[in-house]
Formats: sequence, structure tokens, C-alpha cells
Amino acid sequence: MTTKTRIEEKLTRAFAPTVLGVIDESDRHAGHSGWKEGGETHFRVEVVSKAFEGKSRVEAHRMVNEALAEELKNGVHALAIKASAG
Repeated sequence: MTTKTRIEEKLTRAFAPTVLGVIDESDRHAGHSGWKEGGETHFRVEVVSKAFEGKSRVEAHRMVNEALAEELKNGVHALAIKASAG
């Protein structure tokens, strides 16, 4: 299973989003810190979910980071997050 697929599955389970986008941007970071051959190191995610209602941007980002803690410890170097309630 790819890292992208694991991210999609974990975010879906954690937040039941109405919108979910996961983009592997690793190719844009070739040669930069944390990049490795084959990609799967730099991701951009957009998550729209009622789970973020009443949460600040920082709180929503922390929720996403917690859901993806394993990936962030094991290969994902950078994660750009756009999280909102709608």
C-alpha cells in the first residue's frame, strides 16, 4: 500500500470528510531535505469535515498530525494541511 493510500484511509476513518484531497508533491522537492528517490516524502492534504467545527486552524492541524503520526515518524518529511469544517 502506498503512503498516499494510507493517508487517505486514515483521514477518512478519523474525520469522515466531505472533501478529501491528498497530493504527493515529492517530485517538487527533489534534492531538498527529507526527499528520497521514489517520492512519498512531501504531501499536501485538504480535509473538509464537521470534526473541525469550532476548532481553530492550529487545533485542526494538530488533529490531522495526530491521525498521521505514524506516517510523519516513518518517511513523510513534510505535510501541508488545509483543514476546515466547510
